[in-house]
Amino acid sequence: MYFVDTIEVPGLGNRGYLAGGARSAVVVDPPRDIDQVIAAAARRGVRITHVAETHVHNDYVTGGLELARLTGAAYLVPAGARVAFARTPVADGDLAEIGDGLVLRALATPGHTPHHTSYVLEESGSAVAVFTGGSLLIGTVGRPDLVEPGLTGRLARAQYASAHRLAAELPDETAVLPTHGFGSFCSAARAGGGESTTIGRERGSNEALVKDVDAFVADLLAGLDDVPAYYAHMGPANAQGPGPVDLTPPRPADAEEIAARLAAGEWVVDLRDRRAFAAGHVAGALNFEAEGQLATYLAWLVPWGKPVTLLAATSAQLADAQRELVRVGIDRPAAAATGSPADWLRDGESPRAFPRGTFAELAAADPDRVVVLDVRRDSERSDGHIRGSLHIPLHRLRDRLPEIPDGVVWVHCAGGMRAGIGASILDAAGRQVVAVDDGFASAAEAGLPMARITAAQAHERTGTEGTAVLLDVREREEWAAGHAPGAVHAPLSALLAGGRLPEAAANRPVVTVCRSGKRSRAAVALLEARGVDAVDVLGGMAAWVAAGLPVTGGSPAAGRVGRDPEQGDPRHADAHRTPAGAPSGDSAAPVR
Repeated sequence: MYFVDTIEVPGLGNRGYLAGGARSAVVVDPPRDIDQVIAAAARRGVRITHVAETHVHNDYVTGGLELARLTGAAYLVPAGARVAFARTPVADGDLAEIGDGLVLRALATPGHTPHHTSYVLEESGSAVAVFTGGSLLIGTVGRPDLVEPGLTGRLARAQYASAHRLAAELPDETAVLPTHGFGSFCSAARAGGGESTTIGRERGSNEALVKDVDAFVADLLAGLDDVPAYYAHMGPANAQGPGPVDLTPPRPADAEEIAARLAAGEWVVDLRDRRAFAAGHVAGALNFEAEGQLATYLAWLVPWGKPVTLLAATSAQLADAQRELVRVGIDRPAAAATGSPADWLRDGESPRAFPRGTFAELAAADPDRVVVLDVRRDSERSDGHIRGSLHIPLHRLRDRLPEIPDGVVWVHCAGGMRAGIGASILDAAGRQVVAVDDGFASAAEAGLPMARITAAQAHERTGTEGTAVLLDVREREEWAAGHAPGAVHAPLSALLAGGRLPEAAANRPVVTVCRSGKRSRAAVALLEARGVDAVDVLGGMAAWVAAGLPVTGGSPAAGRVGRDPEQGDPRHADAHRTPAGAPSGDSAAPVR
């Protein structure tokens, strides 16, 4: 009987696996800190005979080479991977005998990387599990843009083909065991549908298996998010062959050394809870919570190779942080200290502090005296943001501090962790800050004006009792196929060419709508620059139709838009016909 144990790496959103039988086992995609893998094998009483990599990883430093060296295991690495160390190259169809009736079969699944390989675990000839690495994830796939920009389109199509190969060749009950997709930025989209899955479940729900190839590729490429800066260093480190790690305690630093390192421009990182940091900290220190995504965000923001000194509440917190950081190549802190600000400040120095707030408190603040800074990523902001807020993603904040206007800066993200990091960066620069420690859903509930509204809110604002006008910025043929009753037509192309708003929309608040949201956002930016009070509909006409709101005009298939100019792929949305007698809306008059 086989077993599969999961090696969780939650800070990076990844998993490794130990799988085997009564006496022997294979480890797939191990993390850098291999002591936990060896301990897992000891608990099972098995010998590690094979270590397998699905690909050369871009998001963390592997422990595979060192694990294979220590255990004497065969180190399986895809034959197409260019590496500088001895290994057992594997090609499509190769078999590795694990023992106890278990065989590992290599299955080429390019897409995440050109050489990506999945491994099928077979027991007595039957596929019981497949280690899919960065190929087939839960509900999505691994992103195809981490190797080289010129290969992204080709690799996206390869991801589609690989997903279909897995679905075609493996039984429905085969467990799918990916490495990425649990918060990792290697995932092409937010994985969904729980913590486990099978081939059969993915066949009915995975975006690569339920869409046609053109729609899949267009959606995949349109949804790619920012790439953490440290990824540029992970691939080369893994290809060269990472060495062992040193997790012994760093050299202790006293208050004088901490001050000297800050004066030298080095990074002093306070690992304590963001609430404790806000209440009191060493001036100039930056706050990256040890319990948050420490490795991801510290490695993303710190200039690569810059010395880092760690301040922790306890020795256990410090040890956990070291373990997280070696996984992304930050091998040894320059120094460290434990305790509290009282232990880290020189005689006569006082801790620095800043307040925390909620969105309700922000809504009550004087809007003329505050700057609202949104440090979320572009993809998050596109789903809705506070009107008038300044947007600087956290990973770009240190380089763009001069862009932030004078005033008290209220920093927010989606939940509070990144706002705490951003507030610490601003605080270290001498700015007056408030860290918004609140969920973003509370922003609208607090009455803060949102730049994007739901279809239902748009219908309410632009209906017979509303004061705003619904401005449809799609092209003429899309408008003719079906539009909202009472909407005014002004194609974005005409607005971009300098056209004026139709008279029906002049001197009125405007709600823009397009097919799915991209053009309406562009229209809002254009109109706001002209002094127009404008917001847009989140999800566009697709969301309008999905909400059951009326559509008029066109044929019985009103609302079908054919080829979507925003994404470049075929998309269709069924629409509801307007009841008889309902107003038909303004005609598609030219934009003047």
